[in-house]
Amino acid sequence: MFIRNIYRNYFKNNLFMKIILFFSVITIVTIITFSYLMFMFMSESAVQRQLDIQKRAIESVSDYIGGKYDSVQSMVRDIYRDEERASNTSFFLEHPYQDYVNYRLDRFYMENSSSTDTVLYFRNVVDDDPDIRSLMLYSADLQQLYVFGSDKQFKIIPTNQARSFVPDVMYQQEGMNVGISNIWVRKTVGLPDTPMYSVRIPISNKLTLRNIGQLDVYFDTANVWGSLAMYREDLKGSILVLSADGNVLFDTSGTYYGRKYPYTEQINSLYDTGVLGNGMIATKLTQSQGGFTVLSTVPKEELAKTYQGLRNTILTISSICILFAILIPALFISNFAKRTNGIIRFTRRVRNGDFTARITDVREDELGQISKSFNDMLDELNLYIDRVFKAEIKQQQTELVALQARINPHFLYNTLEVIRMRAISQGARDVGEMIYSLSVLFKSMVQQKKNYTLKDELEACRLYLELFRIRYKDRFNYEIEADPALYGKALVRLSLQPIVENYIVHGIRTDQFDNQISIEVREDGDTLVAVVHDNGKGIEPDRLAEIHRELEREEETGQMFGLRSVHTRLRFLYGPAYGIEIDSAPGSGTTIIVRYPNREGMEGEDV
Repeated sequence: MFIRNIYRNYFKNNLFMKIILFFSVITIVTIITFSYLMFMFMSESAVQRQLDIQKRAIESVSDYIGGKYDSVQSMVRDIYRDEERASNTSFFLEHPYQDYVNYRLDRFYMENSSSTDTVLYFRNVVDDDPDIRSLMLYSADLQQLYVFGSDKQFKIIPTNQARSFVPDVMYQQEGMNVGISNIWVRKTVGLPDTPMYSVRIPISNKLTLRNIGQLDVYFDTANVWGSLAMYREDLKGSILVLSADGNVLFDTSGTYYGRKYPYTEQINSLYDTGVLGNGMIATKLTQSQGGFTVLSTVPKEELAKTYQGLRNTILTISSICILFAILIPALFISNFAKRTNGIIRFTRRVRNGDFTARITDVREDELGQISKSFNDMLDELNLYIDRVFKAEIKQQQTELVALQARINPHFLYNTLEVIRMRAISQGARDVGEMIYSLSVLFKSMVQQKKNYTLKDELEACRLYLELFRIRYKDRFNYEIEADPALYGKALVRLSLQPIVENYIVHGIRTDQFDNQISIEVREDGDTLVAVVHDNGKGIEPDRLAEIHRELEREEETGQMFGLRSVHTRLRFLYGPAYGIEIDSAPGSGTTIIVRYPNREGMEGEDV
């Protein structure tokens, strides 16, 4: 009900409010849709950008640990490539250390050259790589550990199976490459309980291909942080390194180090990027040769923070855009409505009869043009009213004599008919013909018709001329020429007859026998042209100029009633393109051209 009242009071009959409402709805929906699509696109871009950072971070960690794995692999390859070193290493792992020392001394004296010392080789390796925390060679036959520490000490530690778990640990981890540092090994060699990972490579006798022990290198995980130095500021979530059996070798959050990762099965089934059961977005990179996996996990909530500021920015910008998109058009439309209401008030004043009202809007836009057109229309309307009013006065003056005959037309008709019959009975046939023509002419003049046509006017002219043809007999002749197709054209009543009468009164030469007048009517596009030509006395130049001035004079002087009446009525009714033109020369006759609008007869043309 409330919404209905608002619609009825503010929108039902208000087009501009409807336009503002419609435009506002379209604008708001468009901006919201665009903002949502832009937010989705940019948020996805932000998430993808963050995932790219996470991926580059795990690639850096993978490259670092993979490099350490490759360095250990290089140690073993260097042993196998050098025959003497391979022989010394095999003897070192298969015999007690004292026998190895004697073996090297014998080789030295027999060959008179220094042989490659396995102990020295691995000690140099530890010295060259500061990331190595401890390098251990395990002899499977002797169950001994040869330990090269970062403190440059070399220790031999017995690990008899009856007194130590090290042989079992070494056996269980024999196939592993990169794994977690074993607690029993750390305790045996005296390493502190700090996060470390190990790289294990089995060592075999090059001649017999029998496994004789392991190379086990421990690296401090604190050095892995160095590979993440350039990503720390932008890094989200945690970076973990998992061994092949799912143990966590490195964890930036410190939560899972040394433990089995709880989502190992999901990680194994993950292709590249996915969502774990705890709502974490995970990205993994597996180093198949080293047997380890580097994993990036980011909580969805933390990832959403990367585009939270973007969301607030888009909301702010969208709100400002909506405000301006509604406010500016609303101001424009309100101004447009104000001007339109002004035009409506103006039309109401005109409707109430105030034809002097004008719209004062000088702008050149559509409303300004409408206002100008309204003003021009009123000017034309006032001119038309004035023209028709004056034309009616002229018509009343022109028909004054004919109107007097309406007093008792039947009496006049009957009287003329009695006179005509009396003249015929006494042999005055020409008088009878004149009285008949006069009677018909008089009847046509006083008869009121709704549609007055060219045919009616030409017939009035013919009857009038016929009177004077009978009167002057062989001294006067006339000719009327018009296409019968033009007979139905609309004509102003008594617009040719006064011109013909003007010739009879002022132009005919009664002392001559060749007096002649012609009426020719033709079409000229949108104009109907009637040419009245005679060979009468003509008009002196001064008098002709005076006639021209009198025809164009606005006020009435009473002179040249017939010609001025025709010219003024045509100008008032149809405009300056219509009226009469006069051309005459003394002794050569006169030509009068009358121009009418070319249209079919219709009611009211007898004005």
